[in-house]
Amino acid sequence: MKPAKILYVDDEAMALKYFERLVSPMAPVLTAGSVAEGRAVLAEHGADIAVLVCDQRMPGAYGNELLRHAREYYPNIVRMLTTAYSELGDAIEAINTGEIYRYINKPWELESLRADLKNALELAELRGERDELMRDKLLAQQSQLLANRLAHLVAIAAAVQGNGFEQALYRFAQAALITGCAEPRVDWHRWEHADLVQAEALRSAAVAGHLRDWLREFGPRRDGASALALLAQVTGAELRGDHVLFSDRAALSALLSAGAGGTPEAGDCAWLAWLLWQMGLAQVDASKDGRGWVVRLAPDVALQTDWLADAIESIGRP
Repeated sequence: MKPAKILYVDDEAMALKYFERLVSPMAPVLTAGSVAEGRAVLAEHGADIAVLVCDQRMPGAYGNELLRHAREYYPNIVRMLTTAYSELGDAIEAINTGEIYRYINKPWELESLRADLKNALELAELRGERDELMRDKLLAQQSQLLANRLAHLVAIAAAVQGNGFEQALYRFAQAALITGCAEPRVDWHRWEHADLVQAEALRSAAVAGHLRDWLREFGPRRDGASALALLAQVTGAELRGDHVLFSDRAALSALLSAGAGGTPEAGDCAWLAWLLWQMGLAQVDASKDGRGWVVRLAPDVALQTDWLADAIESIGRP
């Protein structure tokens, strides 16, 4: 539900009643008698509040302190300050510091007050629509980033380890799906498209280097318990007879889910390197107690030609 309420904060009881009577035909009104009460109302009803109107001179704390708090913790709320002419300097300071949208002079002129609040409500609605569009855009872009990472890993694996790379990546993708791989977090206020592409290219180069180092360290391929022991050793997981138990999903999916801008460490690449070394002859399942994931050795699997497209679609599905 979109926020549609107006919160008015004033230490004068008559002002609260007068404001509510004048404004309630436009929108539901919440009131508070102090900055402390205003904070409490925001904490309880912040998601429902579109506009905050606050008196400046109140005992205990000034109104611009509440507006500053709202700017930090409830930035989508349109903030307004109501002052007497003698307090105009406070209003100007609040505008200059970005704490308020505008100020309303006291005593109020009815039509002017309603027009200001109508504009504020419309601005709040526009902000909500903008944020909803931005969320949709971010979700789409994050899904695209995850898909690009998986596709890049296929290309990297083919270059680093030709034999069995496709089956290894298939098993890697299945593990990410089973563990519930999260989409990578991206601060879209920070990243321009070109900068993000560059960061991801450098990330891929780092992954390729770590994979080569791991494969060189692993040496000749081994089978059975020896291979599982190596997996436990390089990932920090627990060897349990015929399987390795992972309690942390990050060890199995960090290469896909890590936030943008970071450089992968060698440990982040150990699982994929082991799969390449093992030619993908392993599979991941959820543990019976639901507290982790187990890796067991497994035979070849017949891959469909469109397995990568299916994996991208499945992993990126909310």
